[in-house]
Amino acid sequence: MENKVLATVDGREIKQSDIYSLIQSLGERGALFNNPQGQKQLLDEIIAQELLYSEAIEKDFESEESFITVLNEMKKSLLIQYAAKKLMASVSVTDEEVEEFFNDNISMFSQAKTVSASHILVDSEEEANKILEEINNSLDFAQAAHKYSSCPSKEKGGALGEFSQGQMVPEFDEAVFSMQPGEISKPVKTQFGYHIIKVDQVNEAKIPSFEEVKDEAKNQCLMYKQQQVYLKKQEELKEKYPVTINN
Repeated sequence: MENKVLATVDGREIKQSDIYSLIQSLGERGALFNNPQGQKQLLDEIIAQELLYSEAIEKDFESEESFITVLNEMKKSLLIQYAAKKLMASVSVTDEEVEEFFNDNISMFSQAKTVSASHILVDSEEEANKILEEINNSLDFAQAAHKYSSCPSKEKGGALGEFSQGQMVPEFDEAVFSMQPGEISKPVKTQFGYHIIKVDQVNEAKIPSFEEVKDEAKNQCLMYKQQQVYLKKQEELKEKYPVTINN
C-alpha cells in the first residue's frame, strides 16, 4: 500500500503510516478511528500537535529550565524502564525448569470444583413451593424460570452458567454444591428471596497433567524466575551503589 503524504506542516510530512501507527497505539479504542471520518479526526489532531511543536521550537521552549527538568525526569523514567526490560529479556527457562516448577507448585494449577446451575427466584416460600409442584408435574424448568423468576437470568431459562464455590451467597452456595447433576432443590432462602435451584452439571476438582497446562506453567515459571533475578540484581546494586535510608 502506498504510504501517501496526507499533509505537510512547516516542511514536515504527515503520512498515512503515521495515522496507522496512532490507531495501533490506541489499542482497542483504535477501532473507533479505523474509518475515513476517524482518520480525518486523527489527521487534524496530528496537525494540531505539529503546529504546537513548530511554535515551541520557534520560541525556544527546549532551553527553558522547567522543560529541561521535565525532560530529565522523563529520561530517568525511560532509562529505568529500559534497564528493567533488558534485565527481564535476559531471563529464560528450560523445559526441565518448567516441569520442576509445575511439580513443586502443583496446587497452583489445580482446578477447583465448579457447578453449572439454573434457578428460579421468587419473593415467597409459598410461591416457590407452588412452582416446584408444577415442575414436579412435568413443567419444564427453563419454561418455569422464564414464566415466574424475577431474576434477569429468566431470559436464559434461569441459567447462571458455571461458577466455583464461594462465588454465590452462602445459603445458595451451600445448597448447590451439595447437589447432584439433574437434581432440583427445595426452596432455598437468601437475602434476595427464595430460590429453586437445578444443577445442570458438576465438574469435580482435578489436578491437570503437566502437558495440559504446560504453557501456563511456563509463563508462571518465567515470571517467578524473573522476580528472583530482579531481587538478586537489587542486592547486587545495593553493594555497588551507596544507599542510605533515613529513619
